[in-house]
Amino acid sequence: MKRPGPSGARLACVFLAGCLLFSFPLIAIFNVHGRILGIPVLFAYLFAAWAAIIVLVGLLMERPG
Repeated sequence: MKRPGPSGARLACVFLAGCLLFSFPLIAIFNVHGRILGIPVLFAYLFAAWAAIIVLVGLLMERPG
């Protein structure tokens, strides 16, 4: 049986960061009346956090070893 390497631990950290980014207290901070480039702040935050998680997972999966 293969032991999980550092990439498994890094993916677990990205998962935990995603859980933190999408938890209620942090989302509530961005639930304000305002717009960023015409997009409500909450939607901009959710999209940016989601995109950051995807980029991090992509970088981790492309890295050899």
